Amino acid sequence: MMRNHDQPPAPTPRPVHLRPAYLGLAFLGGTLGTGIRYALTLVFPGSGHAMGAILAINLVGALCLGYLLESVGRRGDDVGTRRTVRVLVGTGVLGGFTTYSTLATNIVELLGSGRIWTGIGYALLTVVAGVIASGAGILVAVRTTTSVRNDERSAT
Repeated sequence: MMRNHDQPPAPTPRPVHLRPAYLGLAFLGGTLGTGIRYALTLVFPGSGHAMGAILAINLVGALCLGYLLESVGRRGDDVGTRRTVRVLVGTGVLGGFTTYSTLATNIVELLGSGRIWTGIGYALLTVVAGVIASGAGILVAVRTTTSVRNDERSAT
């Protein structure tokens, strides 16, 4: 008969990013987010307007991601429905919706066409405004979402 301390340790669960169910959720959400982004870029045809549309898409995505991650985190640990929402909407929809690869392509095109300062400005504007948008999303979540963690602290 084996005693408890003689048993091999229980296997550790696979990381979330290696679990097929979560990969499927991210894929599904990414497909939806990419479709939404594509539809929006069709509304703003032409290279000048398309860059503006990509900037707006990335900033809206940063705002939404800041809000989502803060509000989900305030509601409890990253398990169950909260994890599903984070992977489906955060990694999937918002990951597919935002497009930093197109941002990089636009910057290279601006720099390659001799519009150096426009390219640098576009890059800086996107990054700085993205940080601000994400921070704004976090602040909105802090002000509108009840934190389970704060309730636990005040109960002890």
